Formats: sequence, structure tokens, C-alpha cells
Amino acid sequence: MLVYFRLFRNVGNVPLSAANQKRRLQNVTRHVSWVCLVSSHSQTSQLLLSQRCGVEVGKMLRAMGKMVFGGFENPKFTAQESKGEDYEVRTYHPTQWISTTVSGIEQDEALSTGFKRLFRYIQGNNEKQVKVDMTAPVTCLINPGEGPSCESSFTVSFYLPEEHHAEPPKPTIPEIFVENRKEFTVFVRTFGGFANSQNTRDELLKLIESLKRDGMSFKAAPYYRVGYDSPFKLVNRRNEVWLVREEGQE
Repeated sequence: MLVYFRLFRNVGNVPLSAANQKRRLQNVTRHVSWVCLVSSHSQTSQLLLSQRCGVEVGKMLRAMGKMVFGGFENPKFTAQESKGEDYEVRTYHPTQWISTTVSGIEQDEALSTGFKRLFRYIQGNNEKQVKVDMTAPVTCLINPGEGPSCESSFTVSFYLPEEHHAEPPKPTIPEIFVENRKEFTVFVRTFGGFANSQNTRDELLKLIESLKRDGMSFKAAPYYRVGYDSPFKLVNRRNEVWLVREEGQE
């Protein structure tokens, strides 16, 4: 999967045209074929390696299919009544997440660093050496610095599937930790396309404006940047910004 991550790692920073999206998919296909060709010529047993290559490509294509068409396990929530049509109110049930915190100035770079750490964890880089299914959404809790040139704190999190809640695989590095989230309520604004720091900020300001209009009490910081899709999904993408509701508000 690292092949695909490298090919698509910058895709979230700039929205792609239809032509560029098509070229990226063609590049993935050519890269897979190239890996198979090189592998088959670098080993002694051609037949065995062809079979192995076929298995690996099959795994990658199945993973790509899941990433493109969805099917991820999601945390459970209860939808609440909303005063506005341009945002939702959700109460998330108590959940477990695997998380890592990155400090930095560039939001997109910090999110990428955190994502890669957690992806290695779910690929088996944990004490049990077990693979954990990818889930959605990926959340990034952003605690902004005091100024534009100050470091912010970014906590990137993957939702842990329910099958691992009783005994989550322990991380092997101190930068990763298991996070137990209590029930909490968030105001949610949804937007499409490829999310980046700029359009996330724009959508956040729109959400703040809507909540002030409706007299809602919320915490302006920290806030969540939330994504549901992998870079392989090129259309009908879903991104969100969350603001936590102040306790005591009904």
C-alpha cells in the first residue's frame, strides 16, 4: 500500500481536474505492472513469483476497491434536532480510537505524518502484530497555536473496530496511544472535494457563522477536521468540520 500512498500523498492539497484524476489512476495501474515485472525478473522461480505477485496485486486491488466504494466501520452516533439546515448535531457514543499527536505549523503536513504513523500500526506494527481493519472517519483534533507562525497541536485518530475494544493491540512506539472518548456532542458541517487546510478553515468559519446565527453555544477551539475517503476515491467525497457543543446546552 505504500506504493499507492506515495502516488497519492499530495492529492489532498490541491483539487484535481477530471483529466488529472484519470492520469493518476493510470499511473497506479502502470506502477503495479512495473512492480510485478521487476519482481518476476529478480528471482529464480518465475512461476512462484508470478503467483506471489498476483496474490499481492489482488490484495492491493481489493483494498483499493474498499477505499473507493466504502464499507468502512463507523463509530455510532445519535442525530439530534438541528435549528439550521446547513449543519447537523450528533451525539457520539463512547468509543475507542488509536491516536497520535503531531506538533507543527503546516496542517496538511502534520495530518500526513500522523496518518502514516497510524497506518503502520493497523498494518501490524503493534505488540500483537495483528492487522486492524481500516475504519472511517479519520479525525484530526486541531488545537491552534497563538499565532500564524506558532506551532499547533494536531491529534490524528483512527476509530478502533469494535472487535478490538476489549483488548486493543498495544502500540510499539510511545507516539501512538489508545484514546477512550466519552460521549460528546458536535456540530457538523459537511463539504465535498479534496480537503486541505484552506478549505477546511473556510468551512469552519461558515459553521461558526451558522451557530452564532442560531444562538448555539460551542467551543471555538479545539476543532475537528474529519475525512471519510481515501485518495483513491475521486468523486462524491465527504469531509466534515466539527465543533464541540458546550456542556449543559440542550
